[in-house]
Amino acid sequence: MAKWFFGLLALGLLLLWLARRGRTNSGLPQGRVIYTDTGGWNRLERPLFSREFLLTGKPDYLVADGADVIPVEIKSSRAPTHPYPSHILQLAAYCLLVEECYGRQPPYGIIRYADHAFEVDYTPELEEELLATLDDMRDDLDGREAPRNHDEPGRCRACGYRERCDQTIY
Repeated sequence: MAKWFFGLLALGLLLLWLARRGRTNSGLPQGRVIYTDTGGWNRLERPLFSREFLLTGKPDYLVADGADVIPVEIKSSRAPTHPYPSHILQLAAYCLLVEECYGRQPPYGIIRYADHAFEVDYTPELEEELLATLDDMRDDLDGREAPRNHDEPGRCRACGYRERCDQTIY
């Protein structure tokens, strides 16, 4: 009986260790996953929405860490030396949405690439950059003449506006 008990105990400890190791390797912070948009078990039906900024988004994960809710964005590519500016602004948008939807500003968010994760502080300067970018985007939409901002044929082929665009490069 004692062998059976210790074998079961050892198996339980091994499973606990593997789960913690998997959590560490995933790039998720410690805490309880309260939302996932990765097609898993706890998928929200509706995205987060800000009435004040008319912004909507679906972060890959939201993790409750004490009183904070931390957004996590997963990227399938290998990590650059520093997160791409567009990825930082995407994460900042999720921080803004978390603040409005949960009533508390997250201190940071996480961008998880295939081989490395970056913690990005959600600072007043980053929020200001995000809001200025949103204003610029809205101005471009109102003017109906947003200039192409890249020279990548693959991005043009995948663009949802390619049928109406006079700046295609493929």
